[in-house]
Amino acid sequence: MSTEPPGDVTIVAHDVGSIGGMERQLSELILGLIGLGHRVSVIAWTCRLPPQEGLSFHRVSGPRRPFLLGYLWFMIAGSLMVRRRRAGIVQATGAIVLNRVDSVAIHCCHQVYRAAPRRATLPFRRYEALLGQIKRGAERACVRANRTATFVCVSEGVAEEMRDHYPAAAERILTIHNGVDTAAFSPGSHETESRALRAELGIAEDRLIAAFVARGWGHKGLGPVIEALAAAPAWDLLVAGDGDQQSYRELAASGGVSAAVHWLGVRSDVQVIYALADAFLLPSSYETFSLVTFEAAASGVPVLATPVSGVRELIRDGENGYFITRDPATIAARLNQLAADPQLAQRLGRAAREAALSFSWEAMVAAHHELYARLHERRAARDRQLAAR
Repeated sequence: MSTEPPGDVTIVAHDVGSIGGMERQLSELILGLIGLGHRVSVIAWTCRLPPQEGLSFHRVSGPRRPFLLGYLWFMIAGSLMVRRRRAGIVQATGAIVLNRVDSVAIHCCHQVYRAAPRRATLPFRRYEALLGQIKRGAERACVRANRTATFVCVSEGVAEEMRDHYPAAAERILTIHNGVDTAAFSPGSHETESRALRAELGIAEDRLIAAFVARGWGHKGLGPVIEALAAAPAWDLLVAGDGDQQSYRELAASGGVSAAVHWLGVRSDVQVIYALADAFLLPSSYETFSLVTFEAAASGVPVLATPVSGVRELIRDGENGYFITRDPATIAARLNQLAADPQLAQRLGRAAREAALSFSWEAMVAAHHELYARLHERRAARDRQLAAR
């Protein structure tokens, strides 16, 4: 099969290049494709990539908040934009447009995932439930409409979920893992910045540091992590990301661990957090790939996480990290085990780094490049058949 670039690729997404695992993956994919000679058109609300040859951005204007309104608006306005601006192979990031496309990137199977409301009020819970119903309906419609499209899942776990719920499309469902920047996230890097962060936070040198980096703190398991600190007295906790901070501050206070929890907010320099950490915690109830877990592993940090999608493909229990539950006592026991055996923590960290090296952005881009070449050849063959009739 030819490996020549098929030329034009159109990427449809809500956002490209902002903070977030999906947005980061899209940035790496687009820049990598351009590096291989593709011309890439981006149709999105925002594209935070520097202007360059081979990249064109077509902005979808309109409301974004509340997200339910924005989601429906993008589905209509984005579909019209795709109809006018599509070029070459078209890949949509999930069920966000009504057009038939060549490839659909699946970062989440909505038939399985149930988002935990970020606020506990009844109106917000109803809003989140309605949004979930619309996303599930849109996903079903997308699979039905795209009867020849390839569905590209970010992990084997997501691919299994999609095959379970859409057996008719099973042969067109494949996995292309997300990657991790193993140069930016590496052991021994960012030592100066990490020392400065420790000093800024006032954390004593003899304290061990656990890192929790996530959005959507409820289903990611921040509650059990904070509760575990009461039984793991050697540890401080760094919390990065956004969530209902006030509720979790109250939880920390009720457990007598407020002084051990440090709130960092949303940060673009998470590699500094990993450089400072002695362990990474993510007792999440659901993941699709969990880029932060791979970043922590690439940084040489022992990973304590639930065996969710993506994480199962990275962690070998007891070799480069530990699978945990959402039980605070279990989390505390593993933290205490690492505190008592620094050599164990070092071995786990080195093995985590080795495992992460298999998941590079270059491999992810190359796999998409090969997919687009196949899709391009399939389309060309179909066009030749039509012309011959």
